[in-house]
Amino acid sequence: MAAVMETRPQALIKDGKVSIYQPEQEGLIFPELPSFSNPAAQRQHVKERLVGACRAFAQQGFDYGFAGHLTVRDPENPGLYWTNPMAIHFSQVKVSNLICADHQGHVVEGRHAINRAGFVLHAAVHEMHQDIVAMCHAHTVYGTAFASLGRQLEPITQDAAAFYEDHVVIGDEAGQVAVEVKAGHKVANAFRDVKAAIHQNHGLLTASRHSIESAAFWFIALERCCQQQLLVESTGIAPKLVTPERARYSREHVGSDYIGWLHFQAIWDDLVATQPDMFD
Repeated sequence: MAAVMETRPQALIKDGKVSIYQPEQEGLIFPELPSFSNPAAQRQHVKERLVGACRAFAQQGFDYGFAGHLTVRDPENPGLYWTNPMAIHFSQVKVSNLICADHQGHVVEGRHAINRAGFVLHAAVHEMHQDIVAMCHAHTVYGTAFASLGRQLEPITQDAAAFYEDHVVIGDEAGQVAVEVKAGHKVANAFRDVKAAIHQNHGLLTASRHSIESAAFWFIALERCCQQQLLVESTGIAPKLVTPERARYSREHVGSDYIGWLHFQAIWDDLVATQPDMFD
């Protein structure tokens, strides 16, 4: 059987590479995208990385009670997605307590309930955009604070440039808890050809057409960029912005789904070394 992967084809830059960060010199240790001989192996991989993303959110202090949900599409059954269980702290998510649900919010595998708000938002995005494989949301300090401004990030740094023309602000039903299905449809409409959204008076959302690792890293990065912009604005001094041309160049080279996946590999290796109970 041919190998299958959870990643979508990437635009090649040269010599079969998808990033200038891939080494030209052969024989060096460098993260490689996985391949799989069967769907079961791919599913196990996807579930483990979903757990890793939850643990990474715990490390970042992204917990807020039962709020926050991460999802990844099942590699064999695209109408199903895996997500963290309701009311379980990010630090306690493990392979054995993940749940699998359909786009109607019915749990088809697992013992825990599903987060209603997570189902409304994520299921709508997964259903409307078949190319999106993963999505992340949490109630974070800086992202939620910045979301109250109803503004996009400015390209004040190279890191922020990764989101230049690649994120949107969603004003629909701002501040109203998303428990009605129609709210999910409005959020889903915004995720056309972007990797991130700032939901006014609510918080941050990221989506990936590549992997859960990419969606998780870009969420972490977006939170940091919100923090940085709030810090800069607190000085009262107008920052010097990266020019549009340079911002687009930086986004092209450090803002792709692949780069998000690559960044997450350092986080993953640390989690494997320090939190082996992830795999229970």
